[in-house]
Amino acid sequence: QVQLVESGGGLVQAGGSLSVSCAASGRTFSSYIMGWFRQAPGKEREFTAAISPSSNSKSYADSVKGRFTISRDNAKNTVWLQMNSLKPEDTAVYYCAAQSLFGSGWSYARSVDARSYHYWGQGAQVTVSS
Repeated sequence: QVQLVESGGGLVQAGGSLSVSCAASGRTFSSYIMGWFRQAPGKEREFTAAISPSSNSKSYADSVKGRFTISRDNAKNTVWLQMNSLKPEDTAVYYCAAQSLFGSGWSYARSVDARSYHYWGQGAQVTVSS
C-alpha cells in the first residue's frame, strides 16, 4: 500500500513558476513509476508527466513539454513537478499517482494511461491568473 500526499501549488500569474511535490509512504517507492495528472473544471483528468523508477525515462504531455519538469528522489520518497512559463490553461487540480511495475519495465503507453496507476493522491490546486 502506498499513500501519496501532494503539497505546493497555489496562485501565480501567467508566465510565472510553481512547483508541486508528492511525498510517498512505504518502502517500495523506488520501484514505482510516478506520474502527474491534472484535471481542470469541467474537463476530464489528463496525463501531464511521468518518470521511471530510476529517472532514466520520462514522458510529458505535448501541452507541457519544454515548460514542465518531473523529477524524483528515491531516498526521500518524493517526486516533484516544476512548472515554468505557466499559462491560464494550466489551471487545474494536479494529482500525483504511483504505478507498480509488477516486474515489467518502463512503458510509455502505460506511463500516460491513468488506468495503469494504482495509487492516487488527494490533489493540489494550481491557479494561473492572466
